[in-house]
Amino acid sequence: MWKSHVVSRSFSSGSLLESLLFKRTSCRYYAKEASSSSSEARPKQVVDFQEEDLFVSSGISRPLSKILKHLNKKVPDSLIKTRVENGLSSRYVPWHIVNRIMNLHAPEWSGEIRSVSYSPDGKSVSVIYRVTLYGTDAEIFRESTGTASLEDTSYGDPMQKAEAMAFRRACARFGLGLHLYHEDML
Repeated sequence: MWKSHVVSRSFSSGSLLESLLFKRTSCRYYAKEASSSSSEARPKQVVDFQEEDLFVSSGISRPLSKILKHLNKKVPDSLIKTRVENGLSSRYVPWHIVNRIMNLHAPEWSGEIRSVSYSPDGKSVSVIYRVTLYGTDAEIFRESTGTASLEDTSYGDPMQKAEAMAFRRACARFGLGLHLYHEDML
């Protein structure tokens, strides 16, 4: 049975979640030690991870209830980006961060594009994306859509933008980053 470990002691910046997301190596976790002489990552003291607030999988499969519990936790503000389009600002979690969080909390997940369609006027592309979670007790999936204008290339390729939007929304249906959709109600 694999046992997860994490680097103990303080981190120079960011949260423990950020450090785990960006420094994961096999089943051990490392942090960059702040030193002026070298920028090379060196392991600090490695200890068993006990903190309830952030769960690192101790194996590949877990019950869906545990996976969903951890996906529903608030994403740290430092991982959230703000985009301004047409004078409106919106906060979102970038797709690559969502991907890393899914790998951390639901290591046996899969995603697939189910459909790509273009509007009749040829001005937009829509993607339907499915995310499936596999637990020891069951598997469930959620689908969502993303649409991007073919004329708007301010944030990259319209197809990639639509796919990333659909992926983030499908993950939000499991609770990941869902709090961002309800911020104005708080």
